[in-house]
Amino acid sequence: MTTNWSSASYKLSKQGQAYVLVTLVGVSGSTPRNSGTKMVISSNDIFDTIGGGHLEHKAIKQAKKMLLSGKSCQHIEHFQLGSNLGQCCGGNTTVLFECFATTGVNIMLFGAGHVGKALVPLLAQLPCKVTWVDSREAEFPVNAEQYDNVLKVVSDAPELEVASMPENSYFIVMTHNHQMDFEISQAILKRADFHYLGLIASDTKWRRFKQRYKHRDIDENQVARMNCPIGLSQVGGKLPMEVAISVSAEIINIYQAEQTKVAQLDEILEQSEEHSSTTPVNKKRPKSQQGIHWQELKQLLNTD
Repeated sequence: MTTNWSSASYKLSKQGQAYVLVTLVGVSGSTPRNSGTKMVISSNDIFDTIGGGHLEHKAIKQAKKMLLSGKSCQHIEHFQLGSNLGQCCGGNTTVLFECFATTGVNIMLFGAGHVGKALVPLLAQLPCKVTWVDSREAEFPVNAEQYDNVLKVVSDAPELEVASMPENSYFIVMTHNHQMDFEISQAILKRADFHYLGLIASDTKWRRFKQRYKHRDIDENQVARMNCPIGLSQVGGKLPMEVAISVSAEIINIYQAEQTKVAQLDEILEQSEEHSSTTPVNKKRPKSQQGIHWQELKQLLNTD
């Protein structure tokens, strides 16, 4: 990946990866870099620099702490380079930290057949990260990885790839082989931590699979969570694109519902905090205001 902060933040955003944008929003006296200098810090990489030394070390440490929270948030901190950090330049700088959390959902799609080829371009335009798995490298289109949020994986044992996904992932199973579909779905069911598991199957195939799951002592409650037939029932059709649109619509419907639940929970928690706060009502921050108020920022910028 590039070392330029602008290109790095763009690519990380497209991939849905979390990162912290660090900006020097104010400097006074002698400082390593000027106001407006930026750097980007992700969980595994660092792009650009705000001048190195102890200041950058502290900035990276703060950024890593924010990344661990898993939430989008902001933080501003004032540093005295001489007295606090022991840097010989001795000036002062105020640093703005903006954490952009991981966005979207993690999807693992098994199968590079006609439906898979129609589905990936649709998923690539959604806020998600797609891992596209097939045992046949020749089946992938030449531009399979033209999207920043799509990763192609060729595996002779696709079922083993299931373990690489995080909790609450979305799994779509539509390979060219029924036995392969069974082994993959069985591996997902045994994990029991999926958010979505869709299997493309006829009624006969689905009945046989459920019988085989019973013989393998798979938890029936997990099997009941599967989406089979796959796709949103209101979107019919058997053409590859029709099936792809139906599947993508089902996924959108599920993650939108989840986001609504999270937003409602956050609102309840916010209201609870407001009721328990001892801050006078007339000094509370209006709901329309997010982050730090400009007057607070101005005060920090003017602090030596």
